[in-house]
Amino acid sequence: MSNVVAMKDDVLLIEVDKDSPLAWLKLNRPKVHNCLNRDLLRAIIAACNDLADNKAVRVVAIIGAGSKVFCAGADLAERKGMSFGETLDYIALIQKTMNAVEALPQPVIAAINGSAFGGGTELSLACDLRVMMDDATLRLTEVKLGIIPGAGGTQRLPRLIGKSKAKEMILTAAPIGAVEGKNIGLIHRVVERDKSEEVGDGFSKQLMNEVQTWAEEIATAAPLSLRQAKRAIDEGFDKDLDAALAMETRAYLELINTSDRLEGLAAFQEKRKPVYKGE
Repeated sequence: MSNVVAMKDDVLLIEVDKDSPLAWLKLNRPKVHNCLNRDLLRAIIAACNDLADNKAVRVVAIIGAGSKVFCAGADLAERKGMSFGETLDYIALIQKTMNAVEALPQPVIAAINGSAFGGGTELSLACDLRVMMDDATLRLTEVKLGIIPGAGGTQRLPRLIGKSKAKEMILTAAPIGAVEGKNIGLIHRVVERDKSEEVGDGFSKQLMNEVQTWAEEIATAAPLSLRQAKRAIDEGFDKDLDAALAMETRAYLELINTSDRLEGLAAFQEKRKPVYKGE
């Protein structure tokens, strides 16, 4: 049975099932296409802070309510009434949110149930892995609005798909579909939408089942190994090779004296499945 916690007038639902390694963060503003107002951003940060130390949670997934839009980006109705100073505060808040998602020690999967625009696309970029419905699109629309991506899009996207392709997406504000996204390495798995699916409680069961299966597969690995592997990749990526290899060694050494490492060796020798406890 899921332990569901609703935060900030239900703008974000957190679901942690004691029998599952996966925690869901559900963007729950369907009437405004799950756009990112300040309440939702603060709720995501708080959720990340809570989940980071939860040993039972080995994978985190983010999904939006509905079937048409994952997240429409910044709440422009809210932004319209902001002063210059409030706008600066909002930019700092949305950047802090993306950093909190990216910094989660667990692998994070973006379950892209529908199209994503602006900050919604940037939210997916802050995740480690992306699963996308086949009829959805990702689009960074900011240059058409007189601004630029300000929640990490100009930095994370080139690191994921290369500078040239990232320039094409950002400078033309052109949408990219799921299949093309997979072809360029931005999307990891594409789910063909079942047109007959009814979105029961507001969230795609079809997509959630796909993510759940993948999360359970990932969670068969030692949780401390997952965390250190993610850390080594993220912290070593933009360093020179010698510094990056030193980072890798430090991450490896963190695992040497863990019970899970000994359990992995014992399970291999005994030809059984390991039982990892994150210790």
